[in-house]
Amino acid sequence: MPKKTVEDIEIKGKRVLLRVDFNVPLNINTGAISDDSRIRASLPTIKYLIDHKAKVILCSHLGRPEGRVVENLRIAPIAQRLSQLMGLPVSTASDCIGQEVENEVDKLKEGDILVLENLRFHPEEEANDADFARKLVNLADIYVNDAFGTAHRAHASTVGVAKYLPAVAGFLMKKELNVMEKLLHDPERPSACLIGGAKVSDKIELVQNMLKKVDMLLVGGGMAATFLKAQGYEVGHSLVEDDKLNLAKKLLQEAKEWGVPFLLPIDAVVAGEIKAGVPTRVTPTTNIPSGSHIVDIGPKSIALFYNELRKCRTIIWNGPMGIYEMPQFAQGTRSIARFLSTLDATTIIGGGSSAEVVQEMGLADKMTHVSTGGGASLRFLEGVTLPGVKVLLDKK
Repeated sequence: MPKKTVEDIEIKGKRVLLRVDFNVPLNINTGAISDDSRIRASLPTIKYLIDHKAKVILCSHLGRPEGRVVENLRIAPIAQRLSQLMGLPVSTASDCIGQEVENEVDKLKEGDILVLENLRFHPEEEANDADFARKLVNLADIYVNDAFGTAHRAHASTVGVAKYLPAVAGFLMKKELNVMEKLLHDPERPSACLIGGAKVSDKIELVQNMLKKVDMLLVGGGMAATFLKAQGYEVGHSLVEDDKLNLAKKLLQEAKEWGVPFLLPIDAVVAGEIKAGVPTRVTPTTNIPSGSHIVDIGPKSIALFYNELRKCRTIIWNGPMGIYEMPQFAQGTRSIARFLSTLDATTIIGGGSSAEVVQEMGLADKMTHVSTGGGASLRFLEGVTLPGVKVLLDKK
């Protein structure tokens, strides 16, 4: 990786501001953490800082409080879970900036951990406000970014602080970048990109960039309907971006010119309405009933995707194959997840909903890598330089 990491800088006795991504899912009824994988992913960096006698100051956002204090989005439960995982005391600050917080930082001893309050309680965080960034900077001597999941955002805690402090990557950031860079520039062949999700517009740049990088591209999910309609097929009431039909035709033509197989579903599960308990049927994608919605890929499509993916040595998966939030329409997505977990290949789950499915099914440890950043991994695979990575110190 061309960026400096926490191993490339002296940290003993230093106040280290560590940006982590503790934006974990919470149970809306109990407030309990339903998936602590993002907290666990940060542990190697935190342990390294403690072992090397740094004073560790963690900062993160949680949810979308939109610049105001929201009681059920306070960071304290996250700090408690971190303390349990570390087996060490973890203190929490009353805010993330200000004199009171600076006083709490001054009390830290080498190896202590302090977690700041939710950064997004302040609107200045997402605005990348320079004064807010400087107030964060007042707390530390060194900045470490281990929050790959927010590296595509130019916020005060991801970009602003790096203007004033030596800025390096943590171990999670290093791992994410190394995996993604190898995928783009030196994958074991043959390689495939499996893309799902609702809209073509969300994944245009991903499709365009990956066509030049992989040996086959497979598309499922709602976005497949736009490609099917672009080929002249009836798709009923399925979500279609009519303003993207010409683009879909262009992408299919580009795939042909590049010699990259572009596989679409050959059958689909359809329903008259998108709600639980409705009758469904499986039909070829060349014969979708005019009054129906495509809700999932069908069994023949699943078998087709299995057959093609089985040939590959590297696979990146980003996006569900159907309306996976509804169990009745999740078979395609869950089948793909189970299949990928059995392969003797490099399997990379590109964050977001794909990662949620894999985590929920207990398959994460059977994949080569499950990204902690949905939007960040998407932008990176599109070929975009992430602002939170760009500001880190170069190795050279």
